[in-house]
Amino acid sequence: MTALSRYYWPGNIRELQNIIERAVILSRGSTLQVRLSELQPAAETVGGNGTTLEGAEREHILRVLEETQWVVGGPTGVAARLAMKCTTLQSRMRKLGITRPY
Repeated sequence: MTALSRYYWPGNIRELQNIIERAVILSRGSTLQVRLSELQPAAETVGGNGTTLEGAEREHILRVLEETQWVVGGPTGVAARLAMKCTTLQSRMRKLGITRPY
């Protein structure tokens, strides 16, 4: 239970649902057994340097944010440079834990 409650759940509620369903199917007896190895997010490497796909995305967004001096919207903002909607970019930034430094 501790491992389940401390896990970040990057896949949101669907990931939790899948883990529970799998545990129900695979557990023997009345005690639910979750494989802790399933709680480790798979590292999707980019270019073989050990950086995860999510990490590479975070670094790229941060680099463009610094280049634009943290201008997110507008014709010269980060969203336009990354060909994204401003709201989509803001959502990705929240998910990646990117906040403006003060």
